[in-house]
Amino acid sequence: MPDLLLDIKDHIATLTLNRTEARNALSQDMRARLRDVLHQVEQDDAVRCVVLRGAGEHFMAGGDVKMMSGMLDQPPAVLRTQFINRIHDLHPIMFAMRRMPKPLIASVAGAAAGAGVSLALACDLVIAEATAYFTLAYCHIGTSPDGSASFHLPRAVGIKKAMEIALLGDRIDAASAQAMGMINFVAPAGQLAEETAKLAARLAAGPTHVYGNTKRLLYRSLENEFESQLQMEAEMFADCAVRADFREGVTAFVEKRKPRFSGK
Repeated sequence: MPDLLLDIKDHIATLTLNRTEARNALSQDMRARLRDVLHQVEQDDAVRCVVLRGAGEHFMAGGDVKMMSGMLDQPPAVLRTQFINRIHDLHPIMFAMRRMPKPLIASVAGAAAGAGVSLALACDLVIAEATAYFTLAYCHIGTSPDGSASFHLPRAVGIKKAMEIALLGDRIDAASAQAMGMINFVAPAGQLAEETAKLAARLAAGPTHVYGNTKRLLYRSLENEFESQLQMEAEMFADCAVRADFREGVTAFVEKRKPRFSGK
């Protein structure tokens, strides 16, 4: 069975990290599958929301440290090149997650450690079970973060809190993660799947193209100057205004009914 599973139902694509024997630690197969599946669902107009979850009791325990230990006998120059290449292998995944023109939800149970935190932070929304915990544990194996954590974490929690999380590598429970802005929602214990399904269904019934434009606006706002951002707002609004969901939304408002969006 592959290290990543894909299920598409009711306009929701569920991507399941599937290495329960290793707490879903990131493997080469998982990297390749995740990259390919993200591209597949990006291009599938029937998919209007994407959920990323872990099989079994945990979201993801990070990189495969046992595999890394088998690489340590190599000369430093070779080891350096191998790890640079391995880290660069992650980058198409992070770009695909940022580019995804539909909402991307991380549904976190159990442990999200190292690259598991990186993947969760790279999603648009994060819902975690009350018993879940997060640890940016790179410092505990003597290395610095990857997987875009150094980009997303300071923007989510501020630079001082990001320093604390990265330098100490402490466990952060779901309630604390929500309070500091790492995650959006906390589901009661035993209700993660149900609450994730509700959130995904709500987004899948929404104006999908609008969500894609909104994502681009918000992410670009982290880099754009004020004038550039206002110009982009105008362009995105106009792009939405010529589409079916804008017509439906305005008509529904005038008719005082709930809109029935098609995602187009």
